[in-house]
Amino acid sequence: MSTSGSSSLSETCSLDSAYWRTVHIHGREFQDYSVERVIYPVPIDEDEADRLNRQHAVFRRLFDNRLIFPPIEDPKRILDCGYGSAAWAIEAAEKYPEAEVIGVDISPHLKPVETPGNLWCQVDDLNEPFNFKPGEFDFVHSRLVAPGINRSRWPSYLRDCFSVLKSGGWLQMVEIYFNVQSDNGTLTENHGLRRWSKTYLEIFENDKDLRVPTRMQSLMETAGFTQVQNRMIPLPLNGWSRNERDRAIGNLNSDNAKHMINSMALWPFTERGEISLESFYVMIARARTEIDDLNLRPYFPLYVAIGKKP
Repeated sequence: MSTSGSSSLSETCSLDSAYWRTVHIHGREFQDYSVERVIYPVPIDEDEADRLNRQHAVFRRLFDNRLIFPPIEDPKRILDCGYGSAAWAIEAAEKYPEAEVIGVDISPHLKPVETPGNLWCQVDDLNEPFNFKPGEFDFVHSRLVAPGINRSRWPSYLRDCFSVLKSGGWLQMVEIYFNVQSDNGTLTENHGLRRWSKTYLEIFENDKDLRVPTRMQSLMETAGFTQVQNRMIPLPLNGWSRNERDRAIGNLNSDNAKHMINSMALWPFTERGEISLESFYVMIARARTEIDDLNLRPYFPLYVAIGKKP
């Protein structure tokens, strides 16, 4: 386990320079370590940090500003798996100033320079066994890690989350199933958004289980969690909904969605899918136009699951 700042944990070491090395691909900056190992090959530049912060704002609106869904009133130690730009971890640290919040991510590049004093962001690969002691945390937060978790890792990842929780602690998982849907069935296989989804899922088929959001409940129960609850929430890609609240969420998410389909697919489509850069941008331009089409009523299925360690 490496750390990108001070830490109250004794079992840390200085950040390996390998994690800091970057490579430029098609005008975007990537973490070389992550690209070479196909961990989470998404840009780690300022544009992506801004996108992740906008995405966090979408989730805040979607979840009515709730950071923690289970009935936890005063957590003392919180683990955030895949902290990204640290937007969630920073808010958790500010909301629970007496708690220690530990964030883990493969990339240290997106963490802001200034963070709360009770937040420690560490660098590690979630595909490797956790280095935390059993029963350390009251709450584990895991959000949008499916593109970074190896297919074979999921059962042990859930067991690790279970292990590091105290008895009575909770795990909260949030994952997008990147198979775009249409609320009125008007999206066809010929649409750019469907082509994006199909290509993205196929390229990572042998490495990642991107359909895992639909199985989170069974995975959590198999790992030993009880009181498991799982819910699918349509995440609108534009303001097509007649419901005022959902329409506002869709309008807020539209810009994020347009940038997300670009940043998440740039490396895999052009470097693994052997799609020319020109063809890639044509696909993205078409998909972005469709995101603006209220008649298509597009959304991503978003799965939210919580479970308690007995």
